[in-house]
Amino acid sequence: MIVRRAERKDARQILALLGQVLEVHAAIRPDIFVSGTTKYTKEQLFEIFEDETRLSFVAEEGETVLGYALCEIREPKKAENLVPFRSLYIDDLCVDESARGKGVGTRLFEYVKTEAVKLGCYEVTLNVWEGNGPAKAFYDRMGMKPKETLMELILKEEK
Repeated sequence: MIVRRAERKDARQILALLGQVLEVHAAIRPDIFVSGTTKYTKEQLFEIFEDETRLSFVAEEGETVLGYALCEIREPKKAENLVPFRSLYIDDLCVDESARGKGVGTRLFEYVKTEAVKLGCYEVTLNVWEGNGPAKAFYDRMGMKPKETLMELILKEEK
């Protein structure tokens, strides 16, 4: 297995994996996520692949994409109360259901960390939805710790 930058030829397989991620989220939060959709279209993936502030990686075996990581370089707004720093935000990371538990996610995550260091990033960040226990457990194993908690109060009842 190799990890490399994502290319246009990977879009079809990444879209399939995006579908897997969406279904996990739709099962957890059907009030937010629409089953049967994906976060990005093929055209949007092409734009992401070409954006200098976005880094996209795939873990590949042969011609098969086993997983991907879509990342974004972020720098906080300039403010008197904040130390300026660069962050690499993992927008999305997915390993194919059939390849989970085989080290693919770990290889992807370690690759992302290495790239973040090369870019002079202070940290790697991401969001995990409440209810996604397997993802939380994975990121705990990778050494990640909670940074802040986004809280909600739902005001509109579902019909």
